[in-house]
Amino acid sequence: MRYETSLIGAFIASVVLLLSQPGITLAQEPQYDILIRGGRVLDGTGSAWRYATIAIRGDRIVAVGYVPATAQAARTIDATGKYVTPGFIDPHSHAFPAISKPELAAGLPILYQGITTVVINPDGGGPADLRPLIAALERNRPGVNVAPLIGHNAVRIEVMGREDRAPTADEQRQMEEYVRKALALGAFGLSSGPFYVPGKYSTTAEIVELAKVAAQYPGSFHTSHIRDESSYDIGVVAAVEELIQVSRDARLPGIVTHVKVLGPGVWGKSKNVIDLINAARAEGLEIWADQYAYAASGSGLQSSLVPAWAQEGGRDALAKRLKNPRERARIREEMATNMARRGGPNAMMIRRYSPDASREGRRLDEIAKDRGEDPLDTAIEMLINGGASIVSFNMDEEDIEAFMRQPWTMTSTDGGLPAFGTGAEHPRAYGAFPRKIRRYALERGAITVEQAIHSSTGLPATVLGIEDRGFLRPGGFADVLVFDPATFADVATYENPHAYSTGIEHLVVNGRLAIDNGKLTAERSGRLLLRRR
Repeated sequence: MRYETSLIGAFIASVVLLLSQPGITLAQEPQYDILIRGGRVLDGTGSAWRYATIAIRGDRIVAVGYVPATAQAARTIDATGKYVTPGFIDPHSHAFPAISKPELAAGLPILYQGITTVVINPDGGGPADLRPLIAALERNRPGVNVAPLIGHNAVRIEVMGREDRAPTADEQRQMEEYVRKALALGAFGLSSGPFYVPGKYSTTAEIVELAKVAAQYPGSFHTSHIRDESSYDIGVVAAVEELIQVSRDARLPGIVTHVKVLGPGVWGKSKNVIDLINAARAEGLEIWADQYAYAASGSGLQSSLVPAWAQEGGRDALAKRLKNPRERARIREEMATNMARRGGPNAMMIRRYSPDASREGRRLDEIAKDRGEDPLDTAIEMLINGGASIVSFNMDEEDIEAFMRQPWTMTSTDGGLPAFGTGAEHPRAYGAFPRKIRRYALERGAITVEQAIHSSTGLPATVLGIEDRGFLRPGGFADVLVFDPATFADVATYENPHAYSTGIEHLVVNGRLAIDNGKLTAERSGRLLLRRR
């Protein structure tokens, strides 16, 4: 009897041990929703790749490593010869408001870059009240995760309009209250854009006081399109110093967003900026940057060329000034200086111009030549008629690579969410993340593939406080990318910007396949992300 009891006990113990192994059940029913096998896993930490199996159940990763061959899944993906990484996180996206609209919510240009999370309302933009934004995203489920910021320019416009003056004490309190309400709702941080109107009219002290409000909410940060990326007002180095000063005074992490040195006059000053940020970090300040890997920036004709004083009151007020001969002459003189700083009219390509789409995709000097006039006068005529967005070829490859190599630099797009084939878009909206990996890691070797992936995943997740994303590890949300290194590439160009990137085999967003065997599925499984309050 004791012998039989011992046998029964041993049998039960064996069954318990067997059932404790991942993926094993008596009936061999699917234990996982998705298994990804055979791929070279880059887990987002910056470590070298390793072979591992990724097991997904529901919206979470439940295993990374060895999973028995006998484990069952509703779907098994063979990733042999492919890289398996976390989904990319874009810390600077202009996808809103398009991503809240049913026809664009899937976010194809974003998904085909491997991006699973976007951070919206950069450069001080977006709405001052985030409640309608949150409601819109909850009504129309997006294809990617969306994390909002609260913008300084947005709250300044709400409280003061576009006036060129300092706020009163009461107006400052009102702006601070908008920031407080947004952070309480779950905004991840404060964005500013003192390069743009009306942020141009702010002082450092004004931004510091708003940053102090954000600092009251653990995990928040301040990200800024700094006051000058060239030598327009105070110079790029002084503009980075301003961001550092905000962080020092507010005790809040700071991000130099889409870091660059813009225009031939400041090429080579990447070293000065890098030294400055490294010194601030040595001081104990948490300073970061993000970057899109293109030699051309994208902005507006007005913000790029027109002096700050002439932009007060918005486009209509500017148009009125340009029609006044005396004011036009003054504005034109300052525009000439700004155009030279950006590399001249040949360096400026018109991206969007509603009154005449035939100008889109053409250089400013070409358009002026056809019209038989000076490029400055062509630009003024376009400003009078509502302005235009531009692509400006103004950066040097050595500076781009110098910033990229820094351990504190994240990858970003600074891209919108365009309707395919509509308007002359900047190619970064379709290709920023693949371009960095293809051109700078795989082809040029400016950085390693491991660093390229880390700067696109684990680093932004850590810097921005996006919990349980950015890494491949048990318990994390299942945002997972499988791409073929032989074909992963950006296709969009400045001349033909509407082209989806290639090489993505599979993309999982919150445990659901958004891209399967290279094709978009019907799933829209993104979520509105709010900072833990």
